[in-house]
Amino acid sequence: MDDNIRVSWERFLNPEILRTNLIVVSLFITAFELLKDSIIGRIRDFFTNGFDENEWIIDDKYKTEVLSKNKSPLYASLAWLKDMNVITDNDIKKFNKIKKCRNELVHEIIGYISKGPKNPLPLFSEMIELLHKIEKWWILNVEIPTNPDLNGRQIDDEGIIPGKIMTLRLLLDIALGTENESKFYYHEFIKRKKDI
Repeated sequence: MDDNIRVSWERFLNPEILRTNLIVVSLFITAFELLKDSIIGRIRDFFTNGFDENEWIIDDKYKTEVLSKNKSPLYASLAWLKDMNVITDNDIKKFNKIKKCRNELVHEIIGYISKGPKNPLPLFSEMIELLHKIEKWWILNVEIPTNPDLNGRQIDDEGIIPGKIMTLRLLLDIALGTENESKFYYHEFIKRKKDI
C-alpha cells in the first residue's frame, strides 16, 4: 500500500484523530457562521422597524445604504462596515482568506479528515479578532448609546466581552480543552442549578 494512502487511512480510522478533526472543522464552521451573522445580521437588524403579520419590516434605507454597495449581501455589509470605519481593507482581505478556508473545509471535509492538508487553526484567531472587533463596535456605538439605563455611566471599553466571543470561548474550552477545562462549566452549572 502506498505510504500516503496508508497515512490517510490511519488518520481516518484513528478515533482520537478523527474526533479532533471533526471538532476542529465544526468549530471553525460555527465561528464562521457567527462572524457572518455579525456582519450581515447586525446591520439588517439595525434597519429593521418591527414585524407585520408576515415578516420583519426592513427600512428602505437598508437597500439604499447597504445592499446598493454590492450584489452580495455579505460583501455589501462588509462595505458598509468599512464605510463606518469598523473594519479596514486589510480586515476584508483576512475575511476572504477565512471564507476560502471555510469553503474548502466544507466542500472537502473528507480530504481534510483523512489527509489534513489544510490547517484552519491559524485563521481561527484572525476570525475571532474580526468577530470581536465588529461586535465590540456595535456594543460601543449602538447598544450602549441607545440604552437609557447606561446614560451617564462610565463604561470600561477594555472590559467588554461580546456574547458571541463568550459563546466561542465556551465551545472551545468544552470541545478542545483539557479534561478539567471541558467539564468545568458543566460542573459549575450543576452546582448552581438550584439557584437558576
